[in-house]
Amino acid sequence: MGKIIALANQKGGVGKTTTTINLAASLAICDKKVLVVDADPQANASSGLGVDIARLESTVYECLINGIDPHTAIFDSCVPGLQVLPSHIDLVGAELELMNMESRETVMKKMLAKVKDEFDYILIDCSPSLGLITVNSLTAADSLIIPVQCEYFALEGISKLLNTIRIIKTKLNPALDVEGFLLTMFDSRLRLSNQIHEEVKKHFQELVFDSIISRNVKLGEAPSHGLPVIMYDADSAGAKNYMALAAEILKKNENK
Repeated sequence: MGKIIALANQKGGVGKTTTTINLAASLAICDKKVLVVDADPQANASSGLGVDIARLESTVYECLINGIDPHTAIFDSCVPGLQVLPSHIDLVGAELELMNMESRETVMKKMLAKVKDEFDYILIDCSPSLGLITVNSLTAADSLIIPVQCEYFALEGISKLLNTIRIIKTKLNPALDVEGFLLTMFDSRLRLSNQIHEEVKKHFQELVFDSIISRNVKLGEAPSHGLPVIMYDADSAGAKNYMALAAEILKKNENK
């Protein structure tokens, strides 16, 4: 049975989508079967894995709102073993449509139950909000990765996210774990980056991944080619950082 990991932080621009794409590709290269569920209406995870969004007939929206079989909306990516359940701008309206549905917080959980056994890992790229789609994602997930940008406002909003997690654990998903806090856009030359690293380590201790994602030009370039960084430049610092993260997650989960 696959493990479902949501990547969430209501603060935008912290590296959620970059991490979803590149961690998924790295896990697939480690011979794992991986599904990326793009739960962000911007659909950047879909396009970053080579899916042509303009030509899609079925997306995560149709699976959630119209109840279509997710198998009909899953696409192969450019990485063997990695598939995508893509998003669409229509997902913006799904928040309102879900409001009127019965058991509205568990729609994604029920949908993913149909495919969970076919994958080793399912990664959900959440939108930068704490709306109903993100609540659905956290209710469906076994664990959560929280990307934290190494910048001044990094810790702002984490308490709000942790409060949401507490509510979801209490009311909807008692088994939800924090897989880890991931430091992104790290620049060892900057004192601020090192200070944020120390601060996050002090607050969250063993919940912080040892792997750190450095600022890297290739990480920024790869999505415009519809490729994860490991397929774009396997020797780049970004590719090595995400392979290290994949190895850390595999080691942690295989020891359980």
